[in-house]
Amino acid sequence: MPPTNPARRRALADTAIALLASSGVHGVTHRAVEKAAGVPPGTASNYFRSREALLVAAAERVAELHHAEQAEAVERPAALAVRPAAPAELLTDSLFTAATTLRDRYLAIFELRLEATRSPALASALAGLAATAEHITVGQHETLGLTVPRERIPILIALYSGALFTLVGLPPGAVTRDVVRDLVEAMLSGCAG
Repeated sequence: MPPTNPARRRALADTAIALLASSGVHGVTHRAVEKAAGVPPGTASNYFRSREALLVAAAERVAELHHAEQAEAVERPAALAVRPAAPAELLTDSLFTAATTLRDRYLAIFELRLEATRSPALASALAGLAATAEHITVGQHETLGLTVPRERIPILIALYSGALFTLVGLPPGAVTRDVVRDLVEAMLSGCAG
């Protein structure tokens, strides 16, 4: 039976996420995670019996972090209703934060998504991310009275994901608010229907 120290398990998964961002999916091995986490050899394999289990743990941890942030986002519309922001401002803030502050996490997500095309277990671990994004986005749009029609929200999410993929692939200093704002304006004009 695998060890039951949840803090150690989370720390190993967080290390795997950091390695995904810095080294790609092929850089994530038990040995690399142990070295980066500063734990004794064999620790990662005690928690995750296979490399796929290690990647699944990283995907589950990414989903856990993402869902926690989405839960916080659900609380924000009430505050925004007092001082509503324009849809372009909200999307620009979200996309800029995702491409800068959360860049490593999204690099890891993109690495995991590509690997998931070959791993049903990994695909299953990532499945909830898209559904949560759509559910939260629809709710926020309704609460804030935003103008993107509900049936066009999946298109907006696809455009957002594509823009995010492009932005995290740029050198970090190249992502500016102006670059992001231009992308967001194009996304919104494409979704206006």
